[in-house]
Amino acid sequence: MAVVSHARVPSYSRNVAVVDYHGYGPGFPGQSPEEPEEQRKEKKKRSFWKELPILILVAIVLTFLIQQFIARPYMIPSGSMELTLHGCPGCTPDKVLVNKMAYWFGDPEPGDVVVFRGPPAWVNNVQSNRSDGIVGFFQELGSMIGLAPPDDRDFIKRVIAVGGQRVRCCDEQNRIVVDGKPLDEPYLYFPPGMQPKQQAFEEFTVPEGHLFVLGDNRNNSSDSRFQGGGGVRGTVPVENVIGKAQFIVWPPGRWGGVSDYNPQGGE
Repeated sequence: MAVVSHARVPSYSRNVAVVDYHGYGPGFPGQSPEEPEEQRKEKKKRSFWKELPILILVAIVLTFLIQQFIARPYMIPSGSMELTLHGCPGCTPDKVLVNKMAYWFGDPEPGDVVVFRGPPAWVNNVQSNRSDGIVGFFQELGSMIGLAPPDDRDFIKRVIAVGGQRVRCCDEQNRIVVDGKPLDEPYLYFPPGMQPKQQAFEEFTVPEGHLFVLGDNRNNSSDSRFQGGGGVRGTVPVENVIGKAQFIVWPPGRWGGVSDYNPQGGE
């Protein structure tokens, strides 16, 4: 005869914790499944406001580094480069992107449109348009992103001759002559009503490491012909060049490259 055991089977149900699928067990009495989502959202909000100052600081540092070493927008402050670059009174001034890496491995060449810091002969009687203190800081910040004019001691002109070349004006056809050869300058502009004749100057040799620069609006440009009395004193040291103007980025209707047509070689 089979013997039926009445031994008691131990029960574990009282010792087993019941955990729901929302991650809450008996250690979280009274909490509903909706609360974790609200907490996560609140944490995200707090995290965003904590990270925002860091993101702003990183953006400012990156902007500074890019502007300092790679490229920077410049607002054209005058009409000396018309019609290549607009800066005339009453018109919307062009903003150009200046490539600061263009001359890392070489020097400016004839035809390049360059932005440069004026040497002493150019700026002795020029006062900076920058204010002191916090106003000056915001003026500089605005110029860094092309929303304010550059310092009055920065200039933009076209390279006509480089170190070692002989330059004079003019031949019988009113053309500048470099090393005995007349230049081909299709970018020249003479405003209506103004005589299309360039001002003559005696021949001289551009010092090594310097540039002879002129504005395309030839009779409305204070450039190497006049600065410092002209001649050698009007040339610009290559080391003063900030970069090459390569693109017009504003206004939209003016988008495009800046011509670097070589007047000596016609390329």
